[in-house]
Amino acid sequence: MSFGWKLFGDGKTIGPKDVVGPGERLTWPRTIGIGLQHIVAMFGATFLVPLLTGFPPATTLFFSAIGTMLFLLITGNRLPSYLGSSFAFIAPLAAATSSHGHAGAIFGVLSAGILLAIIGVIVHFAGVRWIEVTMPPVVTGTIVALIGFNLAPAAWGGTALLKDENGNVILNEAGQVTEIVTGGFRAAPVTAFVTLAAIILITVLFRGLIGRLAILLGVLVGYAFAAFRGEVNFQAISDAAWVGLPEFTTPEFSPAVLGLFLPVVFVLVAENIGHVKSVSAMTGQNLDKVTGRALMADGLATTLAGIGGGSGTTTYAENIGVMAATRVYSTAAYWVAGVGALFLSLSPKFGAAISTVPAGVLGGAATLLYGMIGMLGIRIWMQNRVDFSNPINLTSAAVPLIIGMANFTYANGDLKFEGIAIGCAAALVIFHVMTLLAKWRGTYAEPASPASAPAGSELEGK
Repeated sequence: MSFGWKLFGDGKTIGPKDVVGPGERLTWPRTIGIGLQHIVAMFGATFLVPLLTGFPPATTLFFSAIGTMLFLLITGNRLPSYLGSSFAFIAPLAAATSSHGHAGAIFGVLSAGILLAIIGVIVHFAGVRWIEVTMPPVVTGTIVALIGFNLAPAAWGGTALLKDENGNVILNEAGQVTEIVTGGFRAAPVTAFVTLAAIILITVLFRGLIGRLAILLGVLVGYAFAAFRGEVNFQAISDAAWVGLPEFTTPEFSPAVLGLFLPVVFVLVAENIGHVKSVSAMTGQNLDKVTGRALMADGLATTLAGIGGGSGTTTYAENIGVMAATRVYSTAAYWVAGVGALFLSLSPKFGAAISTVPAGVLGGAATLLYGMIGMLGIRIWMQNRVDFSNPINLTSAAVPLIIGMANFTYANGDLKFEGIAIGCAAALVIFHVMTLLAKWRGTYAEPASPASAPAGSELEGK
């Protein structure tokens, strides 16, 4: 690995067809400017995860920055990437936090990270073919889709009983329990609508960097509207210090959450492989040999986040968008982004400002975000031309999607498996069992070879 990036040309100009490779850089002022663009690009999506799951934003940003620099080190500065919060963790984090608290939830993040790192080691020595056989496009698309659609009820929001500081239910004057709205679109429907509308309009009215930052900018519009309506409490910002360490939490051993988190690893594997293929296509470099390292790096970054109380990480398609727009794939810019994000995470006042985003704004953003996750699974089917006239593919998608959307649940003692875990297992088992039986009976039809399609299938790709 080398930190001695070669200066591209004069370091100032890029021709219409020129590409600045991972081992090259522009002048440092320009490199720093592009690095700051990468921070802005990851900003909205990275902070939505802790805001939606109740995790400390500064802690999440801290481990995102550390994870990005670790990723660059492990991949030998050959694979440009920013590691932001993975949307695939939203559902298990929310479920685990409600039943096992923050410490129990991050044990799940830790476990997912360890498993992903182990898979990375295997891929490094054995290649990726076994993953492609185990998780064909119909299975991968189904898993991504059911994670998004499983979150649909959370986008609307739920209710809870009003309780006092000791956890006792408070009764009203008539002796009845009082329900309060908890988050989601229903918490502040007008603000949520304004936020959602802003995101949609920015997406369709603008191109380039502004269009890719639609969620971030839409949240800012919603935040301003909520502040005008008196829905934002700024006291926490005033009370917070300018400089200080993020809030760290030690994980608590909770095997019951494993069923919620381990299926997420399937999605992280698909995201990282898609990232490697996307960068390879855009730079013209064969980076297949770095795939195992990428998986190991993301696994270790997620493990570190689990150790200290952050949410899991993944490669970010928003940052691929910045690279595609600038044609600068220099890993030097990502070191700038990692260091910059680290400094921001060391300001409690900055973290407090992020935490003041009101429930209505989050509800509006989540309505679009969760739907996008589901539709990205469908995009995987379309890109790979999955044939749903084949009953194996049809059944392998149909059953798990219903399991995920209805959130089927199975509990056995301390272990509890919900829609995502059961749906992922169903997708794998149904596909492979039906395929084996069809081949045994002689009724199996070889699928047609799909046309080549862009491989970037990160959940974070908007």
